[in-house]
Amino acid sequence: MNVYGLIGYPLTHSFSKKYFTEKFERENIKNSRYELFEIREVSEVKKLVDSVKDLRGLNVTIPHKQTVMPLLDEIDAAASRIGAVNVIKISEGKLKGYNSDYYGFRESLKKFIQNSSGLRALVLGTGGAAKAVSAALDDMNISYLYVSRQKSQNALTYQDLDEKIIQQHQLIINTTPSGMYPSVNECPDIPYSLITPAHYLYDLVYNPEETLFMLNGKKQGAQVKNGLEMLYLQAEKAWEIWNQKL
Repeated sequence: MNVYGLIGYPLTHSFSKKYFTEKFERENIKNSRYELFEIREVSEVKKLVDSVKDLRGLNVTIPHKQTVMPLLDEIDAAASRIGAVNVIKISEGKLKGYNSDYYGFRESLKKFIQNSSGLRALVLGTGGAAKAVSAALDDMNISYLYVSRQKSQNALTYQDLDEKIIQQHQLIINTTPSGMYPSVNECPDIPYSLITPAHYLYDLVYNPEETLFMLNGKKQGAQVKNGLEMLYLQAEKAWEIWNQKL
């Protein structure tokens, strides 16, 4: 039995097990199952790998996408450039890290915005998902600014977001877990009253289907999208990685 799974904490929001279980049934993939491994500390990864027989691959979610990297035997060049790992391939006891978030986000964004020429973005959050998003934006020639709760050389704070900044950045991407189930009444603290019908709000959160971030954007006439398509795209890329020959 080939075992695959998701590591992170918490995992109450995740659709990954449902997605892969249905995929295995739909595509008649035998002797395979997908499990959720809720681990609070990333140091538990090695113990997990040693204890679960026939573990072939892992997805990685919040909060381990960056902290897992030093524990891996090898990191794919693209994931190293991004600075975050969300896929681990396990072969002969060796762990190799990859990033499929980049692919999932890029392809999903292309479908959401057909013409991104001249577009500028605000990336809410600075974690592992934000790193994959910013790498995709770089490759699509979309300039961006990070927004974080803590001011830094590379990031604005939410309090810095004035009318001029919001007007100049018509794509706003939430890479934080704010608004994710079960905390459905939360949302990033941006000035929604300044959002216009010219704006695009993309939320990497996919549970609930419509987050408060998205609903607030819709009230202002903005185009909105959740992260479900990105989840599906990155999941298929992960499956491809787990099954590719070394």
